[in-house]
Amino acid sequence: MKQLVLDLGAEPAQSLDTFQVGANAEMAHLMHLFAERSSREHFAYLWGDTGAGKTHLLHGLAASPGARYIAADAPAASFLHAPDVTLYLLDDCDRLSPQRQIDAFALFNQIREHGAYMVCTGPVPPAVLGVREDLRTRMGWGLVYQIHGLSDDQKIAALTHAAEARGLTLSASVLPYLLSHFKRDMRSLSTMLDALDQYSLETQRPVTLPLLRDLLLQENLPLEPKE
Repeated sequence: MKQLVLDLGAEPAQSLDTFQVGANAEMAHLMHLFAERSSREHFAYLWGDTGAGKTHLLHGLAASPGARYIAADAPAASFLHAPDVTLYLLDDCDRLSPQRQIDAFALFNQIREHGAYMVCTGPVPPAVLGVREDLRTRMGWGLVYQIHGLSDDQKIAALTHAAEARGLTLSASVLPYLLSHFKRDMRSLSTMLDALDQYSLETQRPVTLPLLRDLLLQENLPLEPKE
């Protein structure tokens, strides 16, 4: 039996529609307004834990015409205003270098001057973000939202729906065990669901707890509960 290599860093297709809303309905609605450029607010800052979906949302917004995704380590040219760009998406603001903080500050001013839109992300609210004071002020110009992660029940419901959509039947104990013995962010969990589907087809076995344990052992993944 060949080993399945799980690329847990791989990003699945990301869109606003595939974002698991959970307790973030107001924020998710706002992001759709930003995608349409119909929001009365032109600036938004999203914060939350790793795996909450911040980058997912920015990539989803980046699919709209006239949008530009900007990673924290992007070159200086990415921080320049362009007439054909109406939505700027600045990710991981906590990782901006001192020079990129200066560039981001200038970009904020240009966006406001030209009536464009901007969404930024970070791990904490802008008021306590470790960047220049004048940049923190601009990150707080618009709406600030914390992205709340899904509860375990919501994760199980989302994964069950995804499994049903592909015609995959899961034993009742599979998902609770997975949440207790594997990475808990939805990206990793969705990647494992893909692997279980493939492994089930290759072994001609149903997706049960023994199959999941076999896959975790085969991939040398941890079996102890996550803290």
